[in-house]
Amino acid sequence: MTHRPFLKYPHKCLRTAADPVEIITDETRAIWDEMIEAMDAMPGVGLAAPQIGVMQRLAVVDASDERGKAVRMANPEILHQSTQLRDHEEASPNLPGVSAAIRRPRAVTVRFLNEQGEVEEKDFVGIWATSVQHQIDHLNGRMYFDNLSKMKRDMLVKKARKLAR
Repeated sequence: MTHRPFLKYPHKCLRTAADPVEIITDETRAIWDEMIEAMDAMPGVGLAAPQIGVMQRLAVVDASDERGKAVRMANPEILHQSTQLRDHEEASPNLPGVSAAIRRPRAVTVRFLNEQGEVEEKDFVGIWATSVQHQIDHLNGRMYFDNLSKMKRDMLVKKARKLAR
């Protein structure tokens, strides 16, 4: 199976909020499978559907060492977040070649529809929490570098464009 290509920033889909998922279908599960393949090919620890041009609120996260532990989420929303923050170097296949240290809550509790279409609440800590928050940003039409100052963001985008030439 091959996956759809990663959209390149500044594609408008990357700046558009994704549509809620009403029901989990076989098509939804097939999109998740494709997303996991794309995530593993990066390699990365998460992927949101808009990154490959699917405008649905779908995300996958797998920060396990051995892989194969992907959490599939539809309509993820953060219910609680820790007051303790953590810095982590974040990147995106949509803006290749660059990364930035982003400060986010160290732990989050997220509610989402799982693969069976059931509402699930799950706690994520460390890199898992960072990745979930990163994917939710994508679902809301935001990129990780939107968390930087304007000057740092502009420098990052300029560097990525230079590398792309």
